[in-house]
Amino acid sequence: MPANLTADYLAAEQAYQHAQTHQEKIAALEQMLATLPKHKGTEKIQADLRRRLSQARKESQKKGAAHAPPPYFVKREGAGQVVLIGPPNSGKSQLVRQLTRARPEVADYPFTTRLPTPGMMLFENVQIQLVDTPPMSVEFMEPWMPQVIRPAHIGALIVDPTDPDVLGEIEFILETLEGWQLSPPKLLVGNKRDRPGADENFAALQALYGDRFRHVGVSAATGAGLEGFAGETFRALDLVRFYSKAPGKKPDLEVPYVLRRGATIADAAAHVHRDFAEHLKYARLFRKSHAHDGLMVERTHAVEDEDVLEFHTA
Repeated sequence: MPANLTADYLAAEQAYQHAQTHQEKIAALEQMLATLPKHKGTEKIQADLRRRLSQARKESQKKGAAHAPPPYFVKREGAGQVVLIGPPNSGKSQLVRQLTRARPEVADYPFTTRLPTPGMMLFENVQIQLVDTPPMSVEFMEPWMPQVIRPAHIGALIVDPTDPDVLGEIEFILETLEGWQLSPPKLLVGNKRDRPGADENFAALQALYGDRFRHVGVSAATGAGLEGFAGETFRALDLVRFYSKAPGKKPDLEVPYVLRRGATIADAAAHVHRDFAEHLKYARLFRKSHAHDGLMVERTHAVEDEDVLEFHTA
């Protein structure tokens, strides 16, 4: 039986290959084990992951405090981790303060942020982790920045469209990421739209870069556009939500399960309970729109955002 490794598993495997500390290895192995499909075809992989995880934990305990996580390490939490990058004074920290309960330092002078600061942003009923980072510029960059950016699901490039050198800053950051062999950001965020000329300048950037990024304009100072930022972030993460219901009962629509887009009914069943995946016969699909009411779907059917699924086992 093929392993059918998921995108999340492959991303965790890549993070493991680039891990430099025991804690980074442990976090990556735990993510690999959590996202590995559970069936007979992956039993050997499961056993190998558990063996490697056990060994990594033993080595971590032997080394003690000398091998504690580095101060820049941020554990991934929520439905997705989004690392915010940008030039000095682009407003990343203020954006994180507005959207999360985190309190990174905000000041008018550059290089205020010295270490990553994570916070949880709520989009409707989904928690997304934002990570504020030190600025990237020709003058100075923290040497460990690649280790913070690489494990994130996506990056968001925050810029000030009224900065006279905004185009040069964007190109410098994109070239730097390429040199580090990292993926470009999925989002280009024009902050400070409350300033004169910001919207016009950002529109010019959108026209220049076209479909290379998702684009969203915000003002962290006034709160304008923040709902749009949260929605674009959710879509850029390529996530889908689904809800589970028991036959004859109403679903709980408050807290969804979250999967990567392209996941199947079988993946959803495994996400709810391992036994569901092993014994799943079919599922019934319900939608909030009532376009489908109890439609029978097979294991390979792709899950769409906000599907309500009723699992039936053999």
